[in-house]
Amino acid sequence: MSIYNYIAFGAMVLMVILILVQTRGASLGAGLGGAGEVNTTRRGTEKTIFQLTIVCALIFSLALLLSAIG
Repeated sequence: MSIYNYIAFGAMVLMVILILVQTRGASLGAGLGGAGEVNTTRRGTEKTIFQLTIVCALIFSLALLLSAIG
């Protein structure tokens, strides 16, 4: 296994954790997309977690691409 596989695995695990930490409401329906609010503004910690999720997705995609090439 190459180093890219380990990086992809680590990014995947971190991305799953970050996605699960993001909350849109207290009820189960809100977690499944049934939230009543359409337009929301992310602030503070929620914005940081959202941005870290995007960074992890980019790292994951790049590591998979490099693993497939090399």
